[in-house]
Amino acid sequence: MIEKRTLGKSGLEVSAVGLGCMGMSFGFGPPKDKAEMISLIRKAYDLGVTFFDTAEVYGPFINEELVGEAVAPFRRQIVIATKFGFKIDPAAPRPGGLDSRPEHIKEVAEASLKRLKTDRIDLLYQHRVDPNVPIEDVAGAVKDLIQQGKVKHFGLSEAGAQTIRRAHAVQPVAALQSEYSLWWREPEAEIIPTLEELGIGFVPFSPLGKGFLTGAIDADTKFEQGDFRNLVPRFTEENRKANQAVVDVLKGFARRKNATPAQIALAWLLAQKPWIVPIPGTTKLNRLEENIGAANIQLSPFDLREIGEAASKINVQGARYPEEMQRMVGR
Repeated sequence: MIEKRTLGKSGLEVSAVGLGCMGMSFGFGPPKDKAEMISLIRKAYDLGVTFFDTAEVYGPFINEELVGEAVAPFRRQIVIATKFGFKIDPAAPRPGGLDSRPEHIKEVAEASLKRLKTDRIDLLYQHRVDPNVPIEDVAGAVKDLIQQGKVKHFGLSEAGAQTIRRAHAVQPVAALQSEYSLWWREPEAEIIPTLEELGIGFVPFSPLGKGFLTGAIDADTKFEQGDFRNLVPRFTEENRKANQAVVDVLKGFARRKNATPAQIALAWLLAQKPWIVPIPGTTKLNRLEENIGAANIQLSPFDLREIGEAASKINVQGARYPEEMQRMVGR
């Protein structure tokens, strides 16, 4: 079974590796077969995963329904994280901007509870910081939901350090979810020290660089229509060719440790802080087993220094988001 970790000082205990469920319904081509995904989520639980991540915007809505149905038999043994913060018109191809008005947060929470078939959300994140709503009002709205017993813990996603501080002063933030991996290390500068100081857990999404750090993607890979990576500058053909150097570093270590590049990338993250819990997503059983296996890989301080130094010499090419999405992060 996987070791457990506690997210900061919140007391929220989860498996050291969680499962990001977004790609089962959204973001990486057409939704996958529902029965297969339910079976995969249940298998993850059997293997020791107790932390499942979703959001109303994934689909929209269908990913929460999928997770709710899949975890129903063991709901009390696991932690569900979901998110609010977008304006969603189900008829539109993508979310229509941000909306974290307190009344909207409360409506979203009620709807998420129904879709998740549960009476409480264990961890409710603001998906992106809304510049039109003071973060104190957002934290206050979640605080109300916590007092009503509908939500257990408050989280933020892709928020900047000052926003985290202001929110935390109103309602303690249990976790920050942001991108962090060997090819996106910006959180090390300001975010991780802030989280450490305040006692907030860190949940890295895309810990495998949206699949790139597994070594299964190269310059010749073609993504399906509807796959978000078709729009990401970091995934242009020439940037994939240049960024292969990061994977080569991981492959070298993987051979030495009798592991896979993905396992080394996850083990490196897990070794950074005891309150970091990555949530790699997958739709394949063999990848699920591989990702969970990373929790058993021990990297020595020497290994960590060597991996970190080798990776930091590589100048990763391309922005991690298209420009309109880039404007929503780090606020």
